[in-house]
Amino acid sequence: MNQNYTGGCACGKIRYSIKENPIFMNDCQCRDCQKMSGSGHGSYISFGSRKGVVIEGKASNFEMVGDSGNTKTSSFCPNCGSPVYMSFSAMPDLFTIHVASLDDPNLYKPQAITYTKRGFPWDFLNPNLPKFESMPSS
Repeated sequence: MNQNYTGGCACGKIRYSIKENPIFMNDCQCRDCQKMSGSGHGSYISFGSRKGVVIEGKASNFEMVGDSGNTKTSSFCPNCGSPVYMSFSAMPDLFTIHVASLDDPNLYKPQAITYTKRGFPWDFLNPNLPKFESMPSS
């Protein structure tokens, strides 16, 4: 049975509901994620399909090019600025949410730390998680 993941931005103008099982939960230490989160990493839950995704409200977007050369699109609330979700040109079915946008962040169970080559020594993450210098291959 699929868990229902619900959440949205800080002001509530963007809301989502996802009735899918995630395929990956990770802490990412790449520079883009550091800048978007305002900290040493971003925490994410990724879903392999958009079939169970319902979004209410209109997000603003900006695109950036990752280390892989692929474009990723960050979607955030134009009112409060909260980052809410991301999509990736190389994987158009993939849908990724920012963990801080969840109504219940306790649903997050990180599986790995990615882009450790960009990490800072002051950003302490779970030492028991597998670590990858970049994004692990599928």
